[in-house]
Amino acid sequence: MQKSVLYTALFPATLSLASCSAAPTGDSTREVRSSPTATEATGGAAGEAVALPGDTPFIGEDWGSFEQPWALAVEPGTGNVFITEQAGTMKFVQPANGRMGFVEAGLPQVAYGGQGGLGDFVFAPDYETSRTVYLSWAQDAGGGRKRAVVGRGTLVCEEHDSCRIDGLREIWRQSIAVRGEGHYSHRIAFSPDGHLFVASGDRQQKTPAQDLSNNLGTIVRLLPDGSAAPGNPFASRGTPTDQIWSWGHRNILGLVFDTQGQLWGLEHGPAGGDEMNLIERGANYGWPERSNGDNYDGTSIPDHAPDDGFQKPVISWSPVIAPGDFIFYTGEIFPQWQGQALIANLKTKSIVRATLDAGSATGTEEARYRFPERLRDIAQGPDGAIWVIEDGEDGSRGRLLRLIPRDGGDR
Repeated sequence: MQKSVLYTALFPATLSLASCSAAPTGDSTREVRSSPTATEATGGAAGEAVALPGDTPFIGEDWGSFEQPWALAVEPGTGNVFITEQAGTMKFVQPANGRMGFVEAGLPQVAYGGQGGLGDFVFAPDYETSRTVYLSWAQDAGGGRKRAVVGRGTLVCEEHDSCRIDGLREIWRQSIAVRGEGHYSHRIAFSPDGHLFVASGDRQQKTPAQDLSNNLGTIVRLLPDGSAAPGNPFASRGTPTDQIWSWGHRNILGLVFDTQGQLWGLEHGPAGGDEMNLIERGANYGWPERSNGDNYDGTSIPDHAPDDGFQKPVISWSPVIAPGDFIFYTGEIFPQWQGQALIANLKTKSIVRATLDAGSATGTEEARYRFPERLRDIAQGPDGAIWVIEDGEDGSRGRLLRLIPRDGGDR
């Protein structure tokens, strides 16, 4: 299900803010500026055509460029596309008028560097009444150590081109802060029954992913206020083990519920072995004991095997695709793709289209569509168009592209 789909379970009409730290995050107020059109932002007209490889089924439109963008989120009701930038800024594009807006205040202070910074951005299931939003980011824990955290607040947009986040408070954190700037994961997804799921990467530490005393290398299942959800598989073991839904993960950069309400996780492998996993309650996915890839130094990791006791990937990629994120497509303008996964990829500069079957735990890559640049994130608009953001690694800018069918999308 798409990020903009609304659910009402577990959410009252007015959602009060709670915090695991009982203290608000440090707000970062930015200078208010006038909102440029796409012409001013990119040097071209809003929705100006861009060149894509001729063998793709897409016509591409350029809707602005961004500094090291990380996540996309389509606002329910308006269709505005919000984009987080790793250094700690957030902007939004308004397809209705072609203008760019800014989230001017209320964002957290982030630990920016490497894979760290401002991360995911998700609208609460009851957003249209509560205005509640969820963010993830890398946080400086002191002494050179960092951790992934999640917070929530209220999005206030009193002007067309300017918003702020009021009352942002941390509600969840990785239980261990470590040195290094990789594998935060910190993707956010809401289940159809309103539970909050967060991907917690292994922070390049490997072995914590097989240790249930911490929440690194896991997917956690929480109530909307960030507390551990009742019914979790290790609920009797105390914090943080009572948060854990699944474990043995490396670096999950896609966390999405399908149209049947089943959770899927898309995970970076080491040198080979990227994985699409069907996420099951209490399951162990094997990292670092099992992988279809090897360590970067060339040493071998045992492959997944039928009798190893670990959950197996539904699809595995070697060489890697280096996924950024994915969606299950539900729109009308690519009707042949309904229910299929569309995966935005970094290393292969592509969108992979795949069929995934939760009932049989099987999957098939159906097609791979080439793009000029690395793709960091993907989202579906209310009209069925596909939005992708190019990766702005090493300080470069990434374009926001809107994709519509070239010839009906059946390729």
